[in-house]
Amino acid sequence: MKRILFIFANIMLCCIWISCSVKNSGSTVSQELGIDADGGSEILNYDTHSGNGDGISCIAMTFRDDNVLQQIDNNSSWKEFPLDKAVETLVYGISNGDSSTGPFLTDNNGKTLVPQILNGYYILIDRQNSDAAILERKSFNLSLGLYDTDTKTLYFCKLDT
Repeated sequence: MKRILFIFANIMLCCIWISCSVKNSGSTVSQELGIDADGGSEILNYDTHSGNGDGISCIAMTFRDDNVLQQIDNNSSWKEFPLDKAVETLVYGISNGDSSTGPFLTDNNGKTLVPQILNGYYILIDRQNSDAAILERKSFNLSLGLYDTDTKTLYFCKLDT
């Protein structure tokens, strides 16, 4: 009987350890963007990151209240739309008639992961140590947060190449 209790106790401890070590989308977004996103409802979770760490990921969450917007308003790292050239290129791509660049945050079919946002805020977190401008690099290691104020939707994307 003691042996059965010992085995059962070890199984319970392993289950608790596993459940505590698994992060949900809200806590991942919160940690990466420095805001509390735990109250959101996940509507998209896309990830192509492979064993070597390269890939694209995007989590989208909707919110019922303006708590996230209030946090963004109080965080000087977030910028109000319109997007700067680098972020616009990464998310939607740009074209000048003769050539086009991007988008880089796309699914396997080349479709952009973030729908067109008219009003909102964004934050670009450069995780690469480089003096070169982001669009002039041969590789990317960045995180991006976009908040759509019209739909109360937060997008968190990572690009690692």
